Order: sequence, then C-alpha cells, then structure tokens
Amino acid sequence: MSISNSSLNIAARGSAITALGESEFDILVIGGGINGVGIALDAASRGLSVALVESGDFASGTSSKSSKLIHGGLRYLEQYDFRLVREALYERELMVTTLSPHLVKPVSFLYPLHEKLIERTYVGAGMALYDALRGFKRALPWHKHLTQKKVSEIAPSLRLDVITGGFQYFDAQVDDARHTMSIARTAAKYGAVITTRTRCEEVIKNGKRVVGAKIRDLISDEVIEVRAKATIMASGVWSDQLHEKFGLKAGYSVRMSKGSHIVVPKSAINSQSGVIIKTDLSVLFIIPWGEQWIVGTTDTDYQESKEEPLASSDDVSYIINQANRVLEPKLRRDQVIGVFAGLRPLVSTDPDSPTTKLSREHVVDSPTPGFVSIAGGKYTTYRVMAEDAVDEAVNHLRRIVPDSTTENLAIIGAEGYSVLINKIPKLATEYGLAEDTIRHLLDRYGSLFDELLAPAKDDSTLLEPLIEGLPYIKAEALYAITHEAALSIDDLLSRRTRIAFEASDSGLSITSYLGELLGKYAGLEKKEIAKSINEYEQIILRQRKNLERAIQIESKVS
Repeated sequence: MSISNSSLNIAARGSAITALGESEFDILVIGGGINGVGIALDAASRGLSVALVESGDFASGTSSKSSKLIHGGLRYLEQYDFRLVREALYERELMVTTLSPHLVKPVSFLYPLHEKLIERTYVGAGMALYDALRGFKRALPWHKHLTQKKVSEIAPSLRLDVITGGFQYFDAQVDDARHTMSIARTAAKYGAVITTRTRCEEVIKNGKRVVGAKIRDLISDEVIEVRAKATIMASGVWSDQLHEKFGLKAGYSVRMSKGSHIVVPKSAINSQSGVIIKTDLSVLFIIPWGEQWIVGTTDTDYQESKEEPLASSDDVSYIINQANRVLEPKLRRDQVIGVFAGLRPLVSTDPDSPTTKLSREHVVDSPTPGFVSIAGGKYTTYRVMAEDAVDEAVNHLRRIVPDSTTENLAIIGAEGYSVLINKIPKLATEYGLAEDTIRHLLDRYGSLFDELLAPAKDDSTLLEPLIEGLPYIKAEALYAITHEAALSIDDLLSRRTRIAFEASDSGLSITSYLGELLGKYAGLEKKEIAKSINEYEQIILRQRKNLERAIQIESKVS
C-alpha cells in the first residue's frame, strides 16, 4: 500500500472530487465526524479503497461540541456497564500512549466527599474498580485518597463547610475537533479520498443492493455519482432523517440528548485540578481548558433543530447551581464568557426512557445489502466503533480482507513526539520562539510542527500571535488552509482553533486577515470572502444573543 500526502488543501480537494466520479471504491463513508473519519482510517489501513464525504466541515456537528474528555465514564459503573467502562479505559490508554499522545493529555480530577465514612467507602470502592478495570499496566496514575486539608490545598475554591475530603483520579482530555481532523488527515495519508462540503443526496440501488450514492459538491453544485461496493453511514443525530431519505428501514432509532456547557475565565475558580460533582441526574465536570474552565454537562432530551443546538437558560441555571454546591466564591452569571451545546446520538428502542438512562453502547446495522450504519457510543471508543462498522461492511465485499490494524496505528504527528518534548529548550532557541509557544505547537501538531513553521523562514510575521492573549500564531491559520482543509472563517475560528469561544471577541477582529489568507491560499473570490466573514459574524451574533437571553431570563426569575 502506497503512502500518500496527508495534506488536505484546495488542490487536494479538486483531485478528490475528480476521483469520486472516476473510481469505484470498496467503501464509501457518509459523515465526517469522529466515527466517520475513524471508519475511513480503519478501512484505508486494511488496504481497502475508501472515499469519505461530509456535507459541512470535519467535526462540525457533535464531534466539536463534546466535553473534550477521553474517559472511561466513571458514572457508568453505577449502571453496571462494566464492559463499556473497561473498553473505554483501554482506548484512553491507547490514545495517551500510542495513538495520539500529542493531542490526548492526562488530566486530574477531584471527587469531593460530603460524608466521612460511608461515602468514602462507597466511592473508594468505585474508584478502585475504575482503576482495576484498566489493568495494572497503565500510563495514568492510580487514584488517591485525600484529606480535607489536601483537597483545600489543591482546590482552594472548594467549600470546606460541605466537603470532608475527597479523591483524586486521572482521565484525559482532547481538543475534539483537532483530533477528528487529524484522523481524517491520517486516513488521507493511507490513501482515503477525503472531501468536505460534499452532501449525499441519495443512495444508488441495483435492486435492493446499495451500490453507491449521488453526491452534491456544495461548492460547484455539481452532482457526482460515486460507485462503492459498500456504503457506511456514520451520521450521528441525522441517522433517522437520512435512513428515511434513502428509503431504508433501520433496526434502531436515535434519540438526541443535549449536552450544554458554559465557559468561564480561569480566575473564576481557584484550583490546580479539575473537579467532578455527582448530581441527582448525572455528573458535572469542571474542566481546565487553557485560560478558561469548561463546566458541564447537561443530559436532556432534545427534539429541536439539529443544525445549531443552543444552551438554554435552564441549562445555564442547572450547570451554575450544581457547581455552586461545592464552590466558594460561587460562580456568577456575569462571569460566563461562552456557552456551547452538542447533541449525543443515543440508540433507543423505548421512546419514554429518559436519556440519562440510555446506554452509551453503539449499534451497527445493515438494513439492506451494500449498506451499513452505525450510531450511539462514546467519543472515547470511536476506534472500536470504526472497527465494528468496517467488519460488517467487509461482509458485503465478498472477499477476504485483513483485520483492523488501528490498535497500533498512530495518527499523524505522534511519531517522535516524546523526543521533541524533551528538546523544547533547544527548539525554542532554534526557531526564536518562547518555550511555551513551542510546547503549544507540539501539543497541537506533534512532529508536524516543523512543517507548520517552514513558511515562517521566508515570512517572520507568521511567528506573531494570531490574536492577543491566546497562544495561537499566524502560521497556524495559514497551515489550517494549506494542510487541514479549512475553507471558511468558521472552520478557522471554531474548529482549527477554538478562538470562537476562547477569545473575548470570538476572533471577530481578525476575520479580515483570515479572509486574505483564504483568498490567497484557498482561492476564494472577494464575494466569497465577504460571505464567509458575514456567515461567521452571524453565528457569533446568534451565540451572543443566546447567551444574553439565558443570563437575562434567569436574572428576571431570580
């Protein structure tokens, strides 16, 4: 199998669009979220010919709006879902050590206790089981029992009048959108044809058998007939809608659960660790994120628009009220600098069951020959889900295909990362950058960081900050266009970087600069640049109005 260039840019897109119409593929993947790109990588690494189509941008739906955690799911122990927890913990370790150590990082959490004996015994048994399910060869530390004094030292913001002690344990976190895009690039490296802004209009059938799909290029408006021996749909919350559109009856339905989060400044909470709080409904995480905290999540049934789910006033109230059970000083609504919400695609057979009780297991279904769909699951177990989906699709290929290889297949940027981390002082001197900037780049691009910095040899302005107060440099915006398939202002600010919710102005001050880069390196015309800027401004306006509404409504009630 030849190794291809992993770069996804406007030229690569043109070649991919041509290939869609000219080639017959073993596997066509519909959907560019974490499951879709995982499937493309699994199939391509088995030597299969693969095409992936995504109507928007990579991770533009659920996969960019998670809690940014790679975890076993401590709360699933109470549901006795030991197999899922064990599986997720195994995948967590793989990502931290082998698959994506530059992107997936250990993060500690405090679990505060409110009672001295019974609760410590009960929770301690759960923590021990959580660790034991991973096994004894592990990259992350074992949990620790903490006294009230030690809890206070680690997290001065926790209320000692209600907390008697606690536990410290470790999971991991990730920039979900960057991780998803990096897997897409890795799939391209192993030969997958990857496209965004390509929408599946209908499947093509020969009798009952699906033999491909009609794909609309949303940039040129051309409709392309893509031939494939098997089609795998990984469309998350859009699964039911697309099954109906394609005239297929699936063996499952998808319930949407909304997970909302708020973002507050680092100064709002004094803690050296994340915090997990058990609630009556689920758990709440206080998650460190650069110079902010992400606090969430909710788990509520959702039946509104899938396109742009918004956090409601009730969501914000719930998150703040639950966090304030253990925080002093308490979080205030005027400290909230951003909110975001994502939709979990939960597999359901009982329309009356609350979403908090629905399993996070995934389901692979084949409603007709040549067609496979997958739904449910957790972000953490994407690799297992991808393997299961491809295994099912292989049954439709009528030939022997190698088993999955992804358990030991590192994604781009992982190779040599640990060595580069040890050389940060030397690299800082070599490139004339601060050590913190080098670490930031290594933790986002791994061993590809020198590729990112190459254009700066001729243009030193690319080493300048992209926006004041955040670690991104201008070279990252350029690289997102020339190597990471960014085609709009929203791609650049919402997913290639997270400036949309990290900067006080959401990056509006740099849209003209980014527009110039898109014009020069992605070939956008002036009208297209203006449209892209306006679309992003409208997104931010809607988000700000929603945030203001959530805060104002609550203020009137209180």
